[in-house]
Amino acid sequence: MIRNVYCVGRNYKLHAEELGNDVPSEPMIFLKPSHAVVKADGQTLIMPADKGEIHYEAELVIRIGRAYEKGMAVQELVDTAALGIDFTLRDVQNILKKKGHPWTAAKGFQSSAPVTSYFALPDQEQLESKDFTLLLNGDEVQRGNVKNMIFSLQKIVDYIAENYGLGEGDLIFTGTPEGVGPVKTGDKLELAWDGEILGSCVIGTRES
Repeated sequence: MIRNVYCVGRNYKLHAEELGNDVPSEPMIFLKPSHAVVKADGQTLIMPADKGEIHYEAELVIRIGRAYEKGMAVQELVDTAALGIDFTLRDVQNILKKKGHPWTAAKGFQSSAPVTSYFALPDQEQLESKDFTLLLNGDEVQRGNVKNMIFSLQKIVDYIAENYGLGEGDLIFTGTPEGVGPVKTGDKLELAWDGEILGSCVIGTRES
């Protein structure tokens, strides 16, 4: 059962820069509703068609397997990992940022957090030896590696636990690398770990 869905904003320097954002000095955390999470198993995901551009943001997702205890290593805390997409209504987000409002309307819509099948979280050395990638209609558009994160997985779990709480069933979207961009109806997105495709989805749209 999924409990909380935490997301880390601006955790890759080049991504922050491509959107014209400042690089944060501490983890920037926001939430998605658990209802936003769906399986990236090839299904068509219905997206709002009248809210401006919808951007993909591919991320490593970690699942918390037990209650957090201070001093616990991330490898003890996390039971599995997956890849996911943090879909974002970019035009809506830009308006919200100008007004100083929360990002929920831009980040929390239904099907905005597709997640692939899960796999055992590798140790840090193995994690840093493997890239995750996002393919858009067969072309690579994003490539990420945890070694390029501003805040490590350990820093992320400690920060979230100390400030908000962390327990079994929580998911953490750990941030997206550079290369984000818009999707349109009919686009196919595929998420790969070390070259192996773990999940995919197709973009469908609806009028609200």
